[in-house]
Amino acid sequence: MAEGHTITVEQGTEHVRVVHRGEVLAESRRPVVLRETGCPVRYYLPPEDVRTDLLTPSETHTYCPFKGTASYWSVPGSPDLVWAYPDPKPDVAEIKDHLCFYEVEVVG
Repeated sequence: MAEGHTITVEQGTEHVRVVHRGEVLAESRRPVVLRETGCPVRYYLPPEDVRTDLLTPSETHTYCPFKGTASYWSVPGSPDLVWAYPDPKPDVAEIKDHLCFYEVEVVG
């Protein structure tokens, strides 16, 4: 990790819901919580808790030196709304194949 840059990953128990344009895209009580210096807390959700039938794979890929290469999915009207790391760096292996959304609601 870069000087002063930290990432922690832990199994969460928060109740997380993702609603987009009135439709529930995901709901989980078993998020993997990732905290990274300079970034908002991110909740990575198991694919079983996501309406993957509503997602369309995107051509977009981004690279993070701390997490690896991300793949993206879109929903109608919102490109690249969802991402995952199919082969993450060893320090964040827990997020493998879990899906993350830009905006989530922590219900409780």
